[in-house]
Amino acid sequence: MEPDLRSIPASKLDKFIENHLPDTSFCADLREVIDALCALLKDRSFRGPVRRMRASKGVKGKCTALKGRSDADLVVFLNNLTYFEDQLNQQGVLIKEIKKQLCEIQHERRFGVKFEVHSLRNPNSRALSFKLSAPDLLKEVKFDVLPAYDLLDHLNILKKPNQQFYANLISGRTPPGMEGKLLTCFMGLRKYFLNCRPTKLKRLIGLVTHWYQLCKEKLGDPLPPQYALELLTVYAWEYGSRVTKFNTAQGFRTVLELVTKYKQLRIYWTVYYDFRHQEVSEYLHQQLKKDRPVILDPADPTRNIAGLNPKDWRRLAGEAAAWLQYPCFKYRDGSSVCSWEVPTEVAVPTKYLFCRIFWLLFWSLFHFIFGKTSSG
Repeated sequence: MEPDLRSIPASKLDKFIENHLPDTSFCADLREVIDALCALLKDRSFRGPVRRMRASKGVKGKCTALKGRSDADLVVFLNNLTYFEDQLNQQGVLIKEIKKQLCEIQHERRFGVKFEVHSLRNPNSRALSFKLSAPDLLKEVKFDVLPAYDLLDHLNILKKPNQQFYANLISGRTPPGMEGKLLTCFMGLRKYFLNCRPTKLKRLIGLVTHWYQLCKEKLGDPLPPQYALELLTVYAWEYGSRVTKFNTAQGFRTVLELVTKYKQLRIYWTVYYDFRHQEVSEYLHQQLKKDRPVILDPADPTRNIAGLNPKDWRRLAGEAAAWLQYPCFKYRDGSSVCSWEVPTEVAVPTKYLFCRIFWLLFWSLFHFIFGKTSSG
């Protein structure tokens, strides 16, 4: 039986992660199943209104494999989608067709994987949910299949995209009201943003995810998105530690303290976009002035991962405050674990900073030259 996380001494948290959050081997098994599904989908042609389309590739997204609670994402990128509108306008049809294809694959191939397809409540639903079970997997898995426009097909995931790419995204070329709703298109960048992190940081993310699931069991919905907690963990490590070997209890405490300070959070990254392009800079300044909490998607500046309802954060913050008093944040001698010193907000460059610096240098040079002429 899994021990209660609250009662685990701070010095034993690493052992708890190793023994009770065994997601690595499970995700490897799940990856084989998803790879097989991707390969089979690529070999099949769609029918009906979407007959021109084929699956070009599949990207394995979120894989949460905790005791008794396992889920994963599979984003199916499709060719012959020309822009965002194709994905959005044909979402319902694409979902239905992928459902048919997967059911046929299961019937024809019989490779030991059982699908339980969840009924579509909304014909224009953005995701198709399944339960998956197989003889060699010890638990049931819920996973989502999401069709997507292959926005990043020609981008190098290891390099910062041309900023005109983001300028086009936030300009009038993005359908009205669709900002932040195209997350599947950015799955590759989001996945790399987390997967490139040190092993111990990824284990801390797993611990925070486990804590989040415990809170969800107790409090129910609505709560802030799980991805917001994952990003908050990365942020805490980047600003509080940045070493590959760190005190897990300190990192865990830092994340929970940040949750309690949700009203002050303004967090963003400049890994894929930044302030150098004027249109992007203008948009980022607008986004970062909005009511807090603000946690911008590191891959998509139009999406505030923190969500729009502070009440969700208030509920989670109350639970986090209670947890900070538990034994998991105390050492064996009774002393409390200290958190990392992490700011609640990332500084925002002054608007038109580079222009102001240029004019300041220009006027300084002007007065220097003409001042010397006048005095001569």
